[in-house]
Amino acid sequence: MQELEENRRDCNNDNTRKEMADKIKCLDFAITELALYLDTHPDDEKALCLHNRYCKEVKDLKDKYQKVYGPLTINYPCNKWRWIEEPWPWERGNY
Repeated sequence: MQELEENRRDCNNDNTRKEMADKIKCLDFAITELALYLDTHPDDEKALCLHNRYCKEVKDLKDKYQKVYGPLTINYPCNKWRWIEEPWPWERGNY
């Protein structure tokens, strides 16, 4: 638990939990849209480069988020099972 608190303090104040989650959603959306575009425009180097950049950016952001706040989904394991350590979304009142 102490490690979790240290990670939260180390996280940049500009990147609150909600801001990080919103950025992840935006990047995931952009990645999906670019993938659909690339299905019909496979030779568009600019779109491919942007897709790759967003994929790296979202991976890095998800890793950072999970180190501070715990797993985003069951598909992102952490060093221990932390689903039950914090209040459920409906218990926090900000869902």
